[in-house]
Amino acid sequence: MEAMEIDSEKNLQRKHSTYNLLDERFEIQKEMYRGQQYSQIYFARLHMMRTLLYSLVPNWKPHLPVCTVLGLEKDKECIVVGTLYKHMKLKPCILDEYSKTRSTTPLVKPHNFVHPDDHLVLEDESGRVKLAGMLSPSVYVTGSIVGLHGKETDAGDFLVLDVLEAGLPPQIELPLKSREDKYVVFVSGLRVGSSSSNPLQFQLLVDHITGHLGDEKEQGIAAQIVHVVIAGNSIEVPRGLLNGQNLASKDQSRLSEPIKELDILLTQIAAGLPLDIMPGLDDPANFALPQQPLNRCLFPGSSAYNTFRSCTNPHCFDLDDIRFLGTSGQNIDDLEKYSEAKDKLEFVERTLRWRHLAPTAPNTLGCYPFTDRDPFLIESCPHVYFIGNQDKYDSRLVKGSEGQMVRLICIPKFCETGVAVVLNLGTLECHTLSFGTHFSS
Repeated sequence: MEAMEIDSEKNLQRKHSTYNLLDERFEIQKEMYRGQQYSQIYFARLHMMRTLLYSLVPNWKPHLPVCTVLGLEKDKECIVVGTLYKHMKLKPCILDEYSKTRSTTPLVKPHNFVHPDDHLVLEDESGRVKLAGMLSPSVYVTGSIVGLHGKETDAGDFLVLDVLEAGLPPQIELPLKSREDKYVVFVSGLRVGSSSSNPLQFQLLVDHITGHLGDEKEQGIAAQIVHVVIAGNSIEVPRGLLNGQNLASKDQSRLSEPIKELDILLTQIAAGLPLDIMPGLDDPANFALPQQPLNRCLFPGSSAYNTFRSCTNPHCFDLDDIRFLGTSGQNIDDLEKYSEAKDKLEFVERTLRWRHLAPTAPNTLGCYPFTDRDPFLIESCPHVYFIGNQDKYDSRLVKGSEGQMVRLICIPKFCETGVAVVLNLGTLECHTLSFGTHFSS
């Protein structure tokens, strides 16, 4: 196929890779909303995670009995498994916006709602108990499931002496065959149509990926790019137009302009290599996680190619038997509001160790009210775990207790930084591609 060739004269052929889409659990198909509450997703999560944590107890502290919250006895050491709930003084409450006794102080929206007076509660089907001791409220969030070793105190609190987290899930082995250099490009936050978006910058990225930029050596590197992932926030629609009124024809064209522009650029990529596009917070997709694929009719040009895939957020796939898992960033941005860490990658690592993509959903992060399952549980450990729309690029290799190796990647917002991330499938090493379009006057 002519489109797959980078330069037919020098016969530079683009490399290929085998792709397996694993988004089925994030797709909402036969689910129906019948007024169900969110308690069921919490029960499903607790049931799955408790079974797992109970299986880890014999290797952790086999001499201790396992209790429910209601079965706790004073000064008797035991292990309890439950869902954490964090009481937060600063957490915004929707009722405050409607309270009759409005205070004169404005309702501020701080970047982070953690306060020194926050405390944790452990809850299971039988009851709830306030926690004291070594568990740091600033690290944990509502919705994470843990096993706790401790005892009930005179005050009726549970004094925590040790914590059992699920840890990294089991991982499929990396393929051992000699892996050649192949590259995957990650980009997020293109925001086509926004004032901060630079069309030339994105066009340079597209030209680099498709092999239309640089000399022979540069084209040789571009020929090794086998896949592109666009992780959310690709379009910025002028919000002022969406005010519930009928749109004038010129306003309709202003609404569709960014989508048409994006389609033209994506068509250039899809003509040459496989492309996955995920919805993000500001894209024309449903708000609640898991976000469903962007409608293909938005992309008449690129969707004509079988290389173009509109995917869910979160998104999971295998490339040459290497497992990828990622989101457009909402799960980590929400963790950053309700807990603390030294950097973004620490939040990312915590979700892996808790085996849950979005522990704060449905409490502070919108998600669909599933009844019989929690699709955000991480049952198989990825080799690459990527998060889109972050302030800056960062990457780290994390090792698990059973030899698991995971490459964590924070993908920066392209419209603000001009940076895309490149991953080598052969080594799981990462580097960045920076595009600058500054002209000296």
